[in-house]
Amino acid sequence: MLHSFPKASRFRPIILLLVLASALANAADPEFEPVEIMDPQYGEALFHFYQEDYFPAIVRVLSAQEKQQLVNHAGDAELLLGGMYLSYGHHLEAADIFERMLADSVSVESRNRTWFFLAKIWYQRGYFDKSVEALNLIVGELPQNLQREALMLRANILIERKQYDSAIALLQNWDGKTIWASYAKYNIGVALVRSGRVGEAQALLNEIGQMKPFDEEMTSLRDKANLALGYALLQDEQYAAAKVPLQRVRLEGPFSNKALLGVGWAEAELGDFRNALVPWMELQGRDLLDSAVQESMLAIPYAMAKLDAAGQAADHYLNAIEAFYEEANRLDTTIAYIESGEMFDRLLEIDSRDSSGWYWQLEELPEGPEARYLFHLLATHEFQEGLKNFRDLNYLQSNLDDWKDNIDVFGNMLDTRKQAYEDRLPRVEKALSRADIEGMVGDKLGFDATLNSIEKSHDWLALANASEFEMWGEITNIERMPALQSDIDEAVEVRDKIQLLKGVLLWQLEREFDSVLFQTRRDLNDAGIALVESQRLRRQIDESMRSEQLKFAAFAERVNGLDPRIDDMTQRVDDALLRQRTFLQDIAVGELRAQKQRINTYTVQARFALAAIYDVAASEAEETR
Repeated sequence: MLHSFPKASRFRPIILLLVLASALANAADPEFEPVEIMDPQYGEALFHFYQEDYFPAIVRVLSAQEKQQLVNHAGDAELLLGGMYLSYGHHLEAADIFERMLADSVSVESRNRTWFFLAKIWYQRGYFDKSVEALNLIVGELPQNLQREALMLRANILIERKQYDSAIALLQNWDGKTIWASYAKYNIGVALVRSGRVGEAQALLNEIGQMKPFDEEMTSLRDKANLALGYALLQDEQYAAAKVPLQRVRLEGPFSNKALLGVGWAEAELGDFRNALVPWMELQGRDLLDSAVQESMLAIPYAMAKLDAAGQAADHYLNAIEAFYEEANRLDTTIAYIESGEMFDRLLEIDSRDSSGWYWQLEELPEGPEARYLFHLLATHEFQEGLKNFRDLNYLQSNLDDWKDNIDVFGNMLDTRKQAYEDRLPRVEKALSRADIEGMVGDKLGFDATLNSIEKSHDWLALANASEFEMWGEITNIERMPALQSDIDEAVEVRDKIQLLKGVLLWQLEREFDSVLFQTRRDLNDAGIALVESQRLRRQIDESMRSEQLKFAAFAERVNGLDPRIDDMTQRVDDALLRQRTFLQDIAVGELRAQKQRINTYTVQARFALAAIYDVAASEAEETR
């Protein structure tokens, strides 16, 4: 297509995501504050996102959402997920997410920006109706830079729909000398040419074709405008006028071959075949893969024949036939190479990074004679997008293989843990059997009854400590000695001392009875609490022992259940990979066969022209006899 956008407006999913996230998250606060990650799962997804590993990031966001682990970053995670879907070209899923985010919780400016970027997404994917629908949902005006781009977007959609008059009406009042103004004038000129209004297009395209560019992008736009105008004038049979813009095209630029060819045909149509040979001879030393170069190889001997240089014309036709033959053989070799499937494996080997998505581009070509053809193939949007999809599918296949290996690892880990549990279980059961908790509970109840009886009978001796109880026993034994039962003075004195000791000990036991009773009851209560906790822990252990086997069985079922799911997904990816490979092969082979068909056509034309020269030469030779 001839109509264009500035390079700065090329679709970039990551930029889009950042713009949307910034607009939604900071709509009310112009000051950007550092974001504190509250949910670890969101932080893990962000880590993979900033590494441009979008697939692992998507998996982690979806997993965290399913487990409801994104309590503090639910909205941010949705935006992140939408941006990553865009990275894989899933514009419908991304649009659903962004549309959900366009609730009343965001400002009009943020909604307008989001609708604009959604319109760009749908335009890039060829959904022009949805793109217009999104543009129509913008309320008021966008910021000036986006407003210009939105206007250009509408105009390009009109041109795609061949509604040239509407596109011209939309762009004709564009003011200013910005890049957008230049592109607007160029697209108006293209629309005018396509609608047959070459005279009106000439002024606009001439203006762009004579501008002073300030960068490579504007230089290329100038060349495109001159080329478009030159060929429009050629088709309108204004041959002298066509030379002027065509000669303004750079000799080393990407449009130079076609411009040189056009200049030659303009000279030829004016009858000046000698001047026509100048640009055509320049083309002869360039890449034969270019259709303009191929055509020049027939144009040169045609011009020489017109100049009555039949011998030179014949030589050039022979050279052209030989060059076309060699080129056709190279094309056959390249077609066979592509059909073998080896080409796509080599393309993937060149860039083996795990990153994927729309942002990926193949930066170099494999070495070999087929590289010159791949360069032209990769320049086409359809093949480039198809190759990205092929690479993404290959990445998914590799990822599923890794998951398959991980399933085996998980199974081994589960078996190891189960075996370790079964090895420890007998020792645990033996240790638990030694802990007679129920007997301890019975003993505690017995202690409680005894202590209640002691308290009721005020049995102070029952609460005596070991030394006090031993002392009381010694005093009692001394009292019972026969020698102390006599009435002698020594016996009476000893009995008085014994009674004194007994009275002191009794007074001490009576005094400490309440405090010892309180302490003993508190110790018994603490023991009761410990026993209750022990009973709870024992029940918990018993429950864990009963449920552990069920857990192992449940984990085993989950692990074993993943295996067929991965096999199913692997089969689906393999099928998609085969279809995508076939699709790419069809594009590549179709393009190369079209080139070969064109070369074959040129070869036939060269042979007929050569035969005509030979016939004329033979006739002239016959006449001279």
